[in-house]
Amino acid sequence: MNNHQTATRVFDLLETSVKPLNKEDVFACKIQGNWRKYSAQEVIDTVNKISLGLLKLGVKRDDKIALISNNRPEWNFVELGIQQIGAVSVPMYPTITIEDYHYIFSDADIKLIFVSDENLLKKSTEASKGIDSVEAIYTFDKIAGAKHWTEVLEIAQNDDVASLEAHKSAVLPDDLLTLIYTSGTTGKPKGVMLTHNNIIANVEGLIKGKHLELEAGDKALSFLPLCHIYERTDIYVFLRYGVSVYYAESMDTIADNLKEVKPHVFATVPRLLEKVYDKIVAKGYELTGVKKSLFFWALNLGLKYDPMKEMGLVYDIQLKIARKLIFSKWQEALGGNIKFIASGSAALQPRLSRVFWAAGVPIVEGYGLTETSPVISSSIITDFRIGCVGTVLPNVQVKIAEDGEILVKGPSIMKGYYNKPELTNEVIDSEGWFHTGDIGEFAEGRYLKITDRKKEIFKTSGGKYVAPQLLENKLKESIFVEQAIVVGEGEKFPSALLVPEFNALKEWCVRHEIPCGSNDEMVKQPKVLEKFDEEVKHLMNNVAKYEQVKKVVLLTKLFSIDSGELTPTLKLRRKVIHSKYQQEILSMYE
Repeated sequence: MNNHQTATRVFDLLETSVKPLNKEDVFACKIQGNWRKYSAQEVIDTVNKISLGLLKLGVKRDDKIALISNNRPEWNFVELGIQQIGAVSVPMYPTITIEDYHYIFSDADIKLIFVSDENLLKKSTEASKGIDSVEAIYTFDKIAGAKHWTEVLEIAQNDDVASLEAHKSAVLPDDLLTLIYTSGTTGKPKGVMLTHNNIIANVEGLIKGKHLELEAGDKALSFLPLCHIYERTDIYVFLRYGVSVYYAESMDTIADNLKEVKPHVFATVPRLLEKVYDKIVAKGYELTGVKKSLFFWALNLGLKYDPMKEMGLVYDIQLKIARKLIFSKWQEALGGNIKFIASGSAALQPRLSRVFWAAGVPIVEGYGLTETSPVISSSIITDFRIGCVGTVLPNVQVKIAEDGEILVKGPSIMKGYYNKPELTNEVIDSEGWFHTGDIGEFAEGRYLKITDRKKEIFKTSGGKYVAPQLLENKLKESIFVEQAIVVGEGEKFPSALLVPEFNALKEWCVRHEIPCGSNDEMVKQPKVLEKFDEEVKHLMNNVAKYEQVKKVVLLTKLFSIDSGELTPTLKLRRKVIHSKYQQEILSMYE
């Protein structure tokens, strides 16, 4: 790929990468049980027709078009079609509220809306009431009485593609490509303005820094929301390399889709890897006799692994055996071809990194924000440190401020927040440094390590600072803990609200003959409470005394997006949880 003509605008990738490779399966999705593949030519023709159709509908440069949909090829067709005429895509989560949609439609002056299904059609119809700028809503699914996205193609059926050239050449690298509204753990969503150059710089930085070694002919499985910059930039990286993108049918079918597609790569969030790991361990508990002993022997071996260190001859021989007998099944479950898994959006527990690497499934961890397009740093398979988020991209600068905050500069930093110059000035200083709000340090001088969110650190009554995220990740190392939030602002010591991993807990209760009819019954059992105290005590062993979680309360309901306790990227909305569980928190300090 060295003689590669470099794209300067995102849609150039169609010309520089998609067309020359001429693949049969640039994108693929499952329709009625079969994988429907879209060839290079079909993708290019469809995108061009969308551009021409939008022009016919009166869409002009800088007009804003909303995209609210699950991952599917149509998302890409429309998004690339919008780009080619200099209009701006505004992708949104399918999971947010009607109020949020209404706010964004109005704030961004949305002209057209594309949605995937009937439910989202209803939500956006409701949300666009009273907003004059919205002219029409199109759907990707065929819905009676609704405008179908193919109508946009059809109105341009006889238009000359050559007429597009003038529109394309008018789009400059520094033009606005997209507005991405970040959910934020507080306040109204903010529209992050990203240009073509922001994203292309990020794609090229990842490639130049050899952070993602892929080749034409590889396949990726995609399931993280496309409206999020993490998955979206990954898709552009895949297009740039010539990696085919297969969209999972849904979050529930990932396991089956992995076996069918046999991908070489996929991007994920730690939460999903935790679930996969917990499922594997729960299965291990169901084994008996020699099989069970072998399983846990392999697992414990894996938890000690460090791919960057010489582990010694004895260990290497044992690992070979463990891989053959136990870990080969993990690889099979992921399709058998994985070169690496990219993990981002939250901190990955080091034990997960160790055990997957030991299983022959490399995990590379990255770090970034929507405002940074997103990647600031990322692991390189041959050179990284467990517990760090890799090395900084070659075209990005990072410095650590006096108070430990990570500051970033480079071509992938956003233009600013849409319509909010004062907020932009709060995060980008006069020298052009973007303030991430994360606290970090460099290990061994070059591996970036995130230690906490600046705003989330709290002080105990003893005046000591506590970093809750670190403790929460520590607590989630227990197979009995699914979710955790650490509290204790102004109190004598930190405490935590825990949501148990009920499958593992139930299995434990059965083994110890403890009544476990319902979740409510389980968390009230004295033996269970004792077990959790033990677990927490053990996990806090290597934590400074003032940071140790001393008390916990067990909850029976998972924190969720619907209940407002999690953002769409699964981050804890601490204020919401604090006010909802005020009584439970107080009970730990009475």
